[in-house]
Amino acid sequence: MADQRTVTISIPAALARKVDQIARREGRTRSELLREAFRQYAARLERWERLLTEARRALPGRKLSEGEVARIVKKHRRERATR
Repeated sequence: MADQRTVTISIPAALARKVDQIARREGRTRSELLREAFRQYAARLERWERLLTEARRALPGRKLSEGEVARIVKKHRRERATR
């Protein structure tokens, strides 16, 4: 990674121990583990934002909250799983 920036964060001691435990178990550094965790979080957030945008576009005129979209998605997934 040619262009990197060092970022310092503070986390509770119990979480730091968990990070160290997982990193050791996976043979990774803390940095690798936390980079991956953030990449996954950012990807999930982007997917959620796209889903929310699409839901609002598909149902114009309805003021959909995030909770309503989550319920619609959950219902759709349950229906798909029973097919």
